[in-house]
Amino acid sequence: MVEECHAPGQRTNCIPCPTGQYSDNINFSHTCRGCRQCKKHNVVVSKCQRDRDTICRCEDGYYKSQIDSQAYFCNKCSLCGANERIKEACTPEKNTVCECKPMYYRTVKKYYCCFLMCPYSCLILYVPLCSFYNEDPDCKKCLHNVIGVAAVALVLLVLVAVITHLMTKWSIKKKLLKSASQTFDVSSDSCEQTLLTSWPGVPNTESIELTFMPQHSPLSSVSDLIYMVLDQVPVMQVKQLVRLLGVKDTEIEQAELDHRSCREAHYQMLKLWAERGSRAGGLLHLHLLQELVVELRKMHLEKAAEELETNFGFQ
Repeated sequence: MVEECHAPGQRTNCIPCPTGQYSDNINFSHTCRGCRQCKKHNVVVSKCQRDRDTICRCEDGYYKSQIDSQAYFCNKCSLCGANERIKEACTPEKNTVCECKPMYYRTVKKYYCCFLMCPYSCLILYVPLCSFYNEDPDCKKCLHNVIGVAAVALVLLVLVAVITHLMTKWSIKKKLLKSASQTFDVSSDSCEQTLLTSWPGVPNTESIELTFMPQHSPLSSVSDLIYMVLDQVPVMQVKQLVRLLGVKDTEIEQAELDHRSCREAHYQMLKLWAERGSRAGGLLHLHLLQELVVELRKMHLEKAAEELETNFGFQ
């Protein structure tokens, strides 16, 4: 306004605002308002006109933080943290809005997103497990509960494994002892017993009786000879002897299957050899006796060989 009106019905003398100033409403002011200058991190949306002020906004990457109804400043847009995702993107008017990723929840203080194993609570069996780098006390408390439960579960698992192992071991041992007991009952003439009673140098009634056979007989009955051999040859070397005499492994195995008694099985093995060279009436060829003595000496059973030579009178 340059000049007020002088009388009713006359007009007030007004002129447009100069450049750099504006007036956006009816007034009685003698001056116009200065145009606004966009501040740091602001960009011009609309330049200042005579009838309106400059319009500014925050540049990209910044948002308006209001101080009062008129004043504001531009803040940098926030970034979503770990285990968060963008719900609403940052605009010049509003900051970024973040939310927790699926299967995560916010702590009481809203600082962090924690992995959700259950509805928000810290129960003994339903515990939210939080990220290791979180510093929120609620997260730490929940994490400690989870570690405690896991440790107890691990200890119980180890105890169950140890008890199962010991029970299994005890059960197997019991079965083996039972099996061994049954075997001993069925066959009192086992190889172990024979080993104890028939080892050279340990006398028994049967060996003494058979030792005093008639000397200097050119031939002898098969049965007498076999029993004498069994008395002179250690139990653990009988199978070696019969193999050297030509008895096949299949025949040896069959004899063991047919006779649970170790001595009877060995008797059948030697009988198979003897029958191949025996005469009618159960007498044995002299050359087979000599073959037997030779094989005994190969096995370093000199005492047994000499005993046969002495009893049957051949060199």
